[in-house]
Amino acid sequence: MADYPPIAEHGLIGDLQTAALVATDGSVDWFCAPRFDSPSVFGALLDTDSGGYFRINPGNARGKQLYVPDTAVLITRFMTEAGVGEVIDFMPISGKIRTNNHSLIRLVRCVRGTMTFHVDLAPRFDYGRQPHETHLDENGAVFETPTEAMTVHLVREPDDRRLARTWVDDGGDIHAELTLHAGDLRGLILETGAAGPIREVRVAEARRLLDDTVHYWTTWLDRSTYQGRWREAVERSAITLKLMTYAPSGGLVAAPTAGLPEQIGGERNWDYRYTWVRDASFSVYALLGLGFTDEAADLGRWLADRVDEQDDVKGNEPLQIMYRVDGSSDLTEEVLDHWEGYRGSAPVRIGNGASGQLQLDIYGEAMDSLYIADQDGLAAGHRGWGKISEMLSWLCDNWDQPEEGIWETRGGRQDFTYGRLMSWVALDRGVRLATERGRPAPLTRWIRERDAVYEQIMEKGWSPARQAFRQHYATDVLDSSLLRMSNTGFLVPTDPMWQSTLDAMTTELVTDSLVYRYDPAASPDGLQGSEGTFSLCTFNYAEALARSGRLDQARMTFAKMLTYANHLGLYSEEIALTGEQIGNFPQAFTHLALINAALVLDKAL
Repeated sequence: MADYPPIAEHGLIGDLQTAALVATDGSVDWFCAPRFDSPSVFGALLDTDSGGYFRINPGNARGKQLYVPDTAVLITRFMTEAGVGEVIDFMPISGKIRTNNHSLIRLVRCVRGTMTFHVDLAPRFDYGRQPHETHLDENGAVFETPTEAMTVHLVREPDDRRLARTWVDDGGDIHAELTLHAGDLRGLILETGAAGPIREVRVAEARRLLDDTVHYWTTWLDRSTYQGRWREAVERSAITLKLMTYAPSGGLVAAPTAGLPEQIGGERNWDYRYTWVRDASFSVYALLGLGFTDEAADLGRWLADRVDEQDDVKGNEPLQIMYRVDGSSDLTEEVLDHWEGYRGSAPVRIGNGASGQLQLDIYGEAMDSLYIADQDGLAAGHRGWGKISEMLSWLCDNWDQPEEGIWETRGGRQDFTYGRLMSWVALDRGVRLATERGRPAPLTRWIRERDAVYEQIMEKGWSPARQAFRQHYATDVLDSSLLRMSNTGFLVPTDPMWQSTLDAMTTELVTDSLVYRYDPAASPDGLQGSEGTFSLCTFNYAEALARSGRLDQARMTFAKMLTYANHLGLYSEEIALTGEQIGNFPQAFTHLALINAALVLDKAL
């Protein structure tokens, strides 16, 4: 499995409609087009032999990566005795108009000496299920399948035709060798959704595209109001979240990848290229905290649209737990049997079978974000308020039942304490909005049900034996989702019941500051194997410590967690006990939690 680079050895680029992962060896080994949730063009991350890749490097060399400061423009540097070279990767911003045409630009520069770059362009359309034909000419190439097309334009000057030697192999893949001297800049522009015309792109035009992309990102980041202690980490997280936003709808994908394992060789491999109601809700708070009101408003509108639709495709629930980036709800799960999975971690799943689960917590997260948005001047209109009232009326009838829970377990429904907690939040925020804004509402009923949820949690969610709130009513197992209990207003952070819960979690779920979601051995979740510590939960733990007055412990937990970022400041879903990043990468949830923890810590300190 040596052909698979570590998950953390990647950088992310994108254009606000799709994204690509670039490894430190100069290989684009994950890229889907035209959207995040579209079939892959390059998927070597999940199968080195049949996934497809686009590699540029000076041979068997690992590079060093950095972003152009305050941007999503990625530079991979290679150093040899003969010279120093760079591959500059970026995607010009596509904006809010949906399009099938996306450009992935790879510029190659020799900084010092002389360097020969090897170029290997091997697309595998539709997760490697569609063969392609290749048409090559002196200015580039066209790849075509029965349903897709992609064009490659060369970046060069008219008088340097002999710089590169190019050929096509029997499988239709393109290979080239490009020799550059100090100061030379050349490259390739990959354009999806187009079967030509191929054209020669002059170097000056490519530089303009690069300058425009740098300008977009630096101008966007200038809107940040964050001036706290962890500015570099927070701003990189903000850029990463922006990269994972589908601009036409405002939806935020949980991660741009699918199938990266929570345990190497295990079966916990899920497709995260969709927008969860939960993630969108948390994002509103984080983005408003950094001053990105436009992005928060877009996410709020995306969320409001889902509430407005009252989607009943999967049953009579007002909301589905996740949607495609355009808001559609078909996420049928299937297995790619022809792919071996990252380092043999099978099955590789696309789609997500958890989309039809009942997860009651999403209503609390949705209402909390709508309430926060309302406090910032983003209020719901008359029709929107009507739909909110309908949703809360449904919740009044349905909160007291077993569910699958926040972690999307596949071991059967339970009365999860976190689901009850967030049902209380949903009703509480509805009452607040109605009373503060003078909106019509069945307040007597909402208040009665809110209080009933509170009393039930205190009676059944509390474990006298553990002196802590438990995962669900039929167990004494702990669950780190309840780290959010103290910031919802359900309990004050100084409450002895909360303090003892935090102590119990520290003993059972925390290892050297890293936090597990729960113990699958003690609370079976219907899946084989184990998992790493959950990065989201570690940042939530730091936030909970800060809110509870344990500032020294909170600051050390946060500082340790920052050391687990990759070389670019990016985080996957989980951290293995070896410190290796595992799970889908990068994960929005983790970067959201980093921002929120930093904001709370800054305020507390």
